[in-house]
Amino acid sequence: MSSIAARGLTYLGLDVHRDTISVAVLGPGREAPTVDRIANDEPSVRRLVAQFPNRRGLRACYEAGPTGYELARLLDRLDVRCQVIAPALIPKAPGDKIKTDSRDCRRLVRLHRAGELTPIRVPTVAEEAVRDLCRARADMLADRSRARLGLGGFLLRHGRVWRGGSTWTFAHERWLLAQRFDDPALATTYAHYRATLTARDAALDAIEADLATWYDQPPFAAAVARLSAYRGVTRLGALTLASEVGDWRRFASAPQFMGFCGLTPSEYSSGERTRRGHITKTGNGHLRAQLVESAWPTSIGPRPPWSCAAARKACHPRSSPALGPRSCGCAAGSAACTPANSADRWWSSPSLASWPASCGPRWSPSMPNPKRSLHQSAVG
Repeated sequence: MSSIAARGLTYLGLDVHRDTISVAVLGPGREAPTVDRIANDEPSVRRLVAQFPNRRGLRACYEAGPTGYELARLLDRLDVRCQVIAPALIPKAPGDKIKTDSRDCRRLVRLHRAGELTPIRVPTVAEEAVRDLCRARADMLADRSRARLGLGGFLLRHGRVWRGGSTWTFAHERWLLAQRFDDPALATTYAHYRATLTARDAALDAIEADLATWYDQPPFAAAVARLSAYRGVTRLGALTLASEVGDWRRFASAPQFMGFCGLTPSEYSSGERTRRGHITKTGNGHLRAQLVESAWPTSIGPRPPWSCAAARKACHPRSSPALGPRSCGCAAGSAACTPANSADRWWSSPSLASWPASCGPRWSPSMPNPKRSLHQSAVG
């Protein structure tokens, strides 16, 4: 490639592959770009940049893809401004059915000079490292799901069906441990399925323990602290959201963020007809999956602390100070139960009328309502 004296801005369109980079150079005042191909390694990129005397007058771009951001960081170290382009937002003619590396880099450089390309944010090395760790956990979670499906399918093929409620609970695990096969080949197959699932569980537990060390460390410590305050967002979920988004300030409005996640509805409208369909799912799939997972708890509403059976058993209505101590004399139970988590159960407990007289005085309308007393103390 001949050296091009830069008068003004010179644009570089790069079509990057694993082994090669197709380069289109469009100098100032020129309409036809010059195309060349170089190796995809640091010395070749440095030789390419060295052909231009004014590096600060170079404007490079390439499509985001499997090669990552190392090329953009290398060009940044060489004082060359480089933008990584969102592939889905590159304008393309409907009748263009020919795709080659040279055509791709020429189209990129022309659109780049015209300002028709949409760049994405390049994360820092630390941000990308934490994001890769979060995505590795997602991969391991998918591996465990496949292992569970394989084990369940094997048992179903041989008439072993679990009918005791939800799967992958302690009861289901006890049922799995009790399964026996007389045929040696089937027993060996079942053992391999179990060993694979055990390995997947161990790998998932290990990577989640590694991720826990990043909750309070930069670069996402502040974002994790804020996001985990929302209902349904765990610290692990907050770390995933923060690592996928990076800089939240680049979204000026909620619709922009929805478009980035692929949560906007699809639409095909023409004339007087308006037709909207399902969400586009064209954005960040990892971010969209975590947002949906964090939104699940909002579909069932908040649960009070006495909603589980263990809490109802531990926090008996008789533990309310307004009604005196527990008549059974359980000091530990009385200490564990507070008016905040027992008032509503006292007010609506169906079993009070069946208490014997030896257990102390029953509630009557003349007694104070603990729920109302707590409310009055909170507001007054």
